[in-house]
Amino acid sequence: MKHILVIDDEAQIRRFLHIALEAENYKVSLAEDGKQGLQAIALHAPDLIILDLGLPDISGIDLLKDIRQWSQTPIIILSVQNQEPVKVKALDLGANDYLTKPFGVKELLARIRNALRYSERQQNPAAQESKTVFSIDNLTLDLQARTLHQDTRPIKLTKTEFNFLALLMEHQGMVLTHPQILRKLWGPEFIHETHYLQVYVSQLRKKIEKDPTQPQLLITEPGVGYRFG
Repeated sequence: MKHILVIDDEAQIRRFLHIALEAENYKVSLAEDGKQGLQAIALHAPDLIILDLGLPDISGIDLLKDIRQWSQTPIIILSVQNQEPVKVKALDLGANDYLTKPFGVKELLARIRNALRYSERQQNPAAQESKTVFSIDNLTLDLQARTLHQDTRPIKLTKTEFNFLALLMEHQGMVLTHPQILRKLWGPEFIHETHYLQVYVSQLRKKIEKDPTQPQLLITEPGVGYRFG
């Protein structure tokens, strides 16, 4: 049974998440401020943390920075703050995902599952190294053969398109910020060249989406970055 810690100062949110997560067979611990949250992390070693940014005793951003100094536990930000700079800062500081309130519980559960899967891959280097094929929806990407198939149909990609898609599929469900993607694909000197990404996203959607104008696979997080699935 996976253990989730909810750090949120709103009693109604804590109660709602407690009920919703226990219904999905998660063990749940609750904290109403940063101090309680740190104590709960030390005491329970949760598998995942849901963190609000508007805590009464410490900024959620500062708490995130503190946690990331000594723990790689997956963290999903759940906040009313929807400004793009705040989202980018949280993700760049090590949050695995970011959802704004109000939120859909089904979407939150999906993001939790994705974060836990990613964490398990990171904790198992042998499995991570051996995994060279990613099958998501009707797409199969082979890192070793550098091929992509949609069902049985091969899809031709350029080198950069392949690397971009592989990066997103390896982090399925995770939001990758513009700087994270640019740094990985082109290097640190290109982290402000976001127009590169727009071009490649447009090209990839034409090749893998049923309707490129209504993408279901390669999702834009406005002003922040992209995620796959």
